[in-house]
Amino acid sequence: MIDQQIDIGAPADDQPYEVTSFARKHGLTIPIADAVLFAKGPSRAACDTAALAFLCAVAQYARKQGRR
Repeated sequence: MIDQQIDIGAPADDQPYEVTSFARKHGLTIPIADAVLFAKGPSRAACDTAALAFLCAVAQYARKQGRR
């Protein structure tokens, strides 16, 4: 008898995101999410980090625009 275990928990880091779920997770538009996934995929960790960096950059830009 073969003892196999199936892990149905979180997907492995090397499994690429689906665009709409990634966009929803980070509050991104589909085109932006697609660009991040294209640039940083398939690593989920790299994509998550890139999305956070993008959102931080947008927030910083918005703060600068508000001071004008």
